[in-house]
Amino acid sequence: MSAPYFVEVLARNGEVKQRQRLDTLPIRIGRGYDNDFILDDRHTSAHDAVIALGADGALEVRDVESRNGIIHKGGRQTQMTLDGNTIFRLGHTNIRVRSADFAVSDAIADTTFHGWEGWPPALTGFVLVVLVTLASVWMTDTEKSEPVHYLTVLAAMLSVMVFWCGGWSLANRLFEGQTRFGRHLFIAACGLIASEAASFLISFTAYAFSLEALTRYDNHVLVAIVAGMVYFHLVTINPGHTRRFALAAILASLLGSGVLLMVSYQTSGRFSSELYMSELLFPSVRLTSDKPVTEFFANAEKLKAKVDAERSKKISNGVEEDNQD
Repeated sequence: MSAPYFVEVLARNGEVKQRQRLDTLPIRIGRGYDNDFILDDRHTSAHDAVIALGADGALEVRDVESRNGIIHKGGRQTQMTLDGNTIFRLGHTNIRVRSADFAVSDAIADTTFHGWEGWPPALTGFVLVVLVTLASVWMTDTEKSEPVHYLTVLAAMLSVMVFWCGGWSLANRLFEGQTRFGRHLFIAACGLIASEAASFLISFTAYAFSLEALTRYDNHVLVAIVAGMVYFHLVTINPGHTRRFALAAILASLLGSGVLLMVSYQTSGRFSSELYMSELLFPSVRLTSDKPVTEFFANAEKLKAKVDAERSKKISNGVEEDNQD
């Protein structure tokens, strides 16, 4: 290792928060103002450690007179060799030391759409939100249309979008230095389109092919769409951790679906969100053959027998018993 040397303070995710160049050894580290590298950490001593060359010419960090010592991989060390990738902790501060001849990795491909910034994604997202919201109100409105109703729903939806995207933009500003509100609004608008399209396709397929189970568990598809939105928001903030964010989105989707199942079971005694298909479309949409009336009455008789059997039970001392006359 050759001079100059660079002492880096790292965040918990490994990103560099602070970097200082030092041209000579030894490098004294601590909270005292007579050090070469000063730590703003109350858990470090006035003189914590020193960076110097060892007997074999390798760069080393040595404990001086610290109270909490040098921590590496969960253990306390008094002296250890540094290879440029070694991260050790003094107090609550993660530190890495590299020299001028440290070989960095090749540059990664730039996949950021630099032209998709500012007003273009913001305006596109705004237009998409307006169109989807108005279309959704028009399709579900069964009474006489009133302009004030459309404006009320639209204002509510835009308020939700501004609040949602504002939170992600604030996180983007804190972690990356840019707000990118337009991109986050575009992502939210695409998620809104996906949720409306999925809801329509589920209702259409369930009604056309008599697949009531699709509408009973359609909320889980919406949970997956929200998890996908969160993934793209996170990638917009930090595109360097796509795999980690994808795993987090999958786990969040599974957790959300599990919570929905438990809540539904606790409130209604069943896992499905509804007992029957609540949305009915035009009869011409039906692709399955009509069931005969005799089959309907046969199923009704079975249901009646089941209900009568349940009625014949009574609760005695907290235990259900069949009535026997």
